[in-house]
Amino acid sequence: MSLFRNQGPPGDDSGGRSPRVLLTWALLGISVALLIGNGLVEFFLARGDATNLALSVAVTGLVASAVMNARVSGVEYERRNSESESFGRILRALSRSVSPDAVVEAIVHELGAATNADHVAVVRLRPGSKVLDVAFVSMLPGTPTSNMVMPIRQVEPIENRHLREMPRQTPGNSPVRIHDGEPDVVWQDDRTFDPAAAANQATASIRSRMPMRSQNSAGSAAARDVADRIAYRLRDAYGLRNTLAAPLQSGRSVAGAIVLSRRTGDVWPEAAVRLLNSAAAEASAALARVYSHQAAESEARTDQLTQLPNRRYFDEYCRLIASRRRSTDRVAVVTIDVDHFKLLNDRYGHQVGDVVLKSIANAIQYSVRDEDVPVRFGGEEFLVLLRNPSQGIAMEIGERIRQNVHDMDLLDAGVTERVTVSVGVASGQFSDEAIDDIVERADRALYAAKRTGRDRVVEAWQSDVAQ
Repeated sequence: MSLFRNQGPPGDDSGGRSPRVLLTWALLGISVALLIGNGLVEFFLARGDATNLALSVAVTGLVASAVMNARVSGVEYERRNSESESFGRILRALSRSVSPDAVVEAIVHELGAATNADHVAVVRLRPGSKVLDVAFVSMLPGTPTSNMVMPIRQVEPIENRHLREMPRQTPGNSPVRIHDGEPDVVWQDDRTFDPAAAANQATASIRSRMPMRSQNSAGSAAARDVADRIAYRLRDAYGLRNTLAAPLQSGRSVAGAIVLSRRTGDVWPEAAVRLLNSAAAEASAALARVYSHQAAESEARTDQLTQLPNRRYFDEYCRLIASRRRSTDRVAVVTIDVDHFKLLNDRYGHQVGDVVLKSIANAIQYSVRDEDVPVRFGGEEFLVLLRNPSQGIAMEIGERIRQNVHDMDLLDAGVTERVTVSVGVASGQFSDEAIDDIVERADRALYAAKRTGRDRVVEAWQSDVAQ
């Protein structure tokens, strides 16, 4: 059922027309009938001539043409109005989106309903990687969203030198060229007809006549080409037949695509193409805004010198895990401080000091487990948060950090002496012990390591006994 048709109440076959509209149509029909009837009566009673009859028919024709034109204009107005309303709802939803998943959620259902699509797929390039995240949504109620990852190499253009033509084996089969074992149809036997293929070709013709929001026509064509290659991969992965695609762009680069699909071979109307292109342009802007916001948030939580998480990230992370800790969870903290760092800065300069700090950060990252959280706590002090370490693991990691820093070769930076660190270790005694208390005990162990000669690892209980 068309989205743009006015629907009346159940049992009403008037198409949703009001009584006033019906009365207007009835009066118009009666007037036209009287006009024609009067002309015929006068003509047959010899009181009129053929000129008067022709004039009556002409006037009737003009009235009929005006009525038909008004009817077509009304339908077109309704279609445009519905298209604008759908686009407005998409814009409002996108303006509230604060994550990539929210952007996808904001457009798929409205876009699918407005275009009568059976499926909507949003394919977006994962920032900083070479994979595409695919969210494939069915318009059938209760059908879960399908998510998959597509390597970006799968949508790279196919070069002619990699194509080879396969001979036709039986009449009616389409010869294909093979690229890395995957078929690519290059021509079709005239005796076969695929409605979906014909619809795709007709839709491509419509798209070629419609402008895109792009820097230039060459950029538009290239972006469409990438979107079509993505649609081809989705047709192969999900068994789709009739697809319509529009690119998601970031500046002049293509960052993915929105793909609509239908089970039928109907040609996509121009309204669907317009709405998809507009939605893709706005979704591109929304994704760029979301990714920019995430990058800014990530930068605010990252130490720019060492690229380790900073104190802000550590505090937020501690609040998060504190709200989710179970009775069996344990936490340990390793604190690290560079020995005599002020003297090193005074002797070699702050630029060399920065090189030393970055090298120590690398040594710490190399020493910890994947689940551990290394942090630059401030100045020349670092910290590592360990989740659920087994017995002795915290001391082992602390010693590994100390040794790896001691073994660093900094001759290229002009540092001739060994750089060392003092390390304090503290393990939580029970599940609900505050992480700040564990950090405080690790700091006391660190100061004990400083007092007892530096370049060593001290566990918290040892420092407590010493005090």
